[in-house]
Amino acid sequence: MQNEICERLYSAIEANKDSILEAERYIWNNPEAGFKEWKTHRYLKALYEKLGYEVHEAGDIPGFYVDIDTGIPGPRIAVFGEMDGLPVPDHPERDPETNVVHACGHNAQSAALYALACAFASKDALKGLCGGIRLIAVPAEELVDISYRKSLMEQGILHFYGGKQEFMYRGYLNGIDMSIMIHCRGKGFGLNRGCNGCINKKFTFIGKTAHAAGPSNGLNALYAATNAISSANAVRETFPESDKVRVHSIITKGGEAVNVIPSEVEVETMVRGLTVNVMKRINRKINRAFAAGALSMGCGLVIDDMIGYLPRKEDKTLQATFLQIARTLFSEEDIHVDLPPAPGCTDLGDVSAVMPVCHAFVGGFDGAGHSAQFRVTDPYTFCVTGAKLEAGVIATLLSDGGKRAKEVIDNADVLYGSVEEYLNAMEEFKFHGNVITENEDGSYTVTIK
Repeated sequence: MQNEICERLYSAIEANKDSILEAERYIWNNPEAGFKEWKTHRYLKALYEKLGYEVHEAGDIPGFYVDIDTGIPGPRIAVFGEMDGLPVPDHPERDPETNVVHACGHNAQSAALYALACAFASKDALKGLCGGIRLIAVPAEELVDISYRKSLMEQGILHFYGGKQEFMYRGYLNGIDMSIMIHCRGKGFGLNRGCNGCINKKFTFIGKTAHAAGPSNGLNALYAATNAISSANAVRETFPESDKVRVHSIITKGGEAVNVIPSEVEVETMVRGLTVNVMKRINRKINRAFAAGALSMGCGLVIDDMIGYLPRKEDKTLQATFLQIARTLFSEEDIHVDLPPAPGCTDLGDVSAVMPVCHAFVGGFDGAGHSAQFRVTDPYTFCVTGAKLEAGVIATLLSDGGKRAKEVIDNADVLYGSVEEYLNAMEEFKFHGNVITENEDGSYTVTIK
């Protein structure tokens, strides 16, 4: 029965390959940054509505979902397709006005999700299946343009930096039992052991202006910031290799004029680690190092912390299901499993904190992700074969009365028992305040979270 279902779904995907590949090209040629993907949103919405789906839109941000109900009670699976690109200023195919390009393959993800929509809209597609499927076109996976996202938070539109987090907050994953998706790789099929999480940080150094010809009259916030970055770099050798720690900073505000001692300097930083405990431990070390840099110049320091993304934890039963289907679609030499955890981050990590997930990798690309060399070289493999892979996984999970999906649910091992528990836990990562106080006797008090 499962093989028959797969063949029906595969045939429907193949029959729609021209429109699927056309969607991949359209989105590649119209890249948009996170929470700005309105052109992509409208384009995909029209495609889904043409297939007969009722599109549930987020409304004040891009993104939507469609529900597919088999009519038979059973587990419910979500499938994600990310819509955003990211700025890569030296990429030859970037948008010349925004510098945004799909240098992480999300254009192909969106096309593959549309391929699933085509498959499950076809005749007899749901025969033999139980439960339901939610296809989610989600914005803003790339953790960039934080100032813009903060402005949306200040307006009450956003509550998190990432699209999947925001969709969780809005209840779009309520009633979903597990989630799957595919992501780009160079060639073949791959599974890894998860990835890092991260904390997003902004440090504001508070100094005192003076004429640059008389620097002794001021407190140089820029020097405080550079001292802080050097101090943080010196701490790197205390990070165990097994923790996959990454810390990187950029100065986003460095002063107003060359002949004025900078009184306010801003540094945006990201702390990445393989577990929540690692993230918290390293975050404290980095806060301490930055406070030392501020103290070295007698400056104040405001720290603004918020959760970026949680580490992604892969579900073993879902991975085994992906591998089972991959062996029918890829040659054995092109299948790579048990790959080490990735040092990057994704908001699917937050989803994995409340339900089983699998983030599989499918080839069709060349060049390093997020680089000027990144290209889609084999859209058929990712968009068509990749969609068949996901369709086969869904068929395996929801056939036979949902036996495999129920096994996933029974063996689930997640950090939080509900979305509500997750949302409460994320409050622990938030911090905003001046951590350095100058006392009347000239001493300083430092309060580090």
